[in-house]
Amino acid sequence: MSPITALPALTLALAMAACAQSGDGRQVVAANGRVASDAAGNAPPVVVTAPTDPTDPYEAANRRVLDFNFAVDDAAIRPAAVLYRNSIGNWTRTRIRNVLNNLNEPAVAANSLLQGRPLESAQTVLRFVFNSTAGLGGMFDLEQFGGPPRLERDFGQTLHTWGLPDGPYLMVPVLGPSNPRELTGSVVNGFMNPINYFIPFGANIGRGAVEGLDTRERNIETLDEIRNGSLDSYARLRSLWQQHRDAQLGRVTSDSIDVLDDPGAPAAR
Repeated sequence: MSPITALPALTLALAMAACAQSGDGRQVVAANGRVASDAAGNAPPVVVTAPTDPTDPYEAANRRVLDFNFAVDDAAIRPAAVLYRNSIGNWTRTRIRNVLNNLNEPAVAANSLLQGRPLESAQTVLRFVFNSTAGLGGMFDLEQFGGPPRLERDFGQTLHTWGLPDGPYLMVPVLGPSNPRELTGSVVNGFMNPINYFIPFGANIGRGAVEGLDTRERNIETLDEIRNGSLDSYARLRSLWQQHRDAQLGRVTSDSIDVLDDPGAPAAR
């Protein structure tokens, strides 16, 4: 996701026009997904009266999982990401990211082949060879010097190509937004990469942890804005994830995402 530009704060009156407030001071989300704060401007815990999106029938449970994820993030993941950013320079972080991306290229090539794209698969194999040799183990991405460009192909996309439907939206503990197809694809994708079988189990776990840390570091400001700049951070995160995944699956004509879109905000008239 691209960094999200700050949203202007919306007035309490506009939020109250779209929501109802329960007698015990808890926050109620109406069918349109909008939320209200109390008189002091605080945002109490969300209580969902009905799903706000037809693709999200388990919204009440998903919101509780997101609350858990935010608690884990506040306690451990975000502080680790900030420490990673402050202790390791951008040049070194980029080299680490390039190596991690390079190690995933065999899985990208395999998925391109399974999706009926043999030329893309061959391009990715060539990219892997170039970056692993001339790029010093993948530390340097030769795309900037005319090498084959990086593609994003995973088994979730492959299952989509084969016609498997999305299924309901899911908020997965620690991992975040997903759905049954994408969750299955994430698991299978790890087994598809032949490199993983030559790396000790502990090293693979460490590699996954570093990948997660790198992703979190690159999205510190983005997630801060989602949490602090949205009337309903859950609905906004769901919307952004779905838009981003639709772009990767080719269901929209552009990769650009309207990051200013806040599903919790009143619709423009």
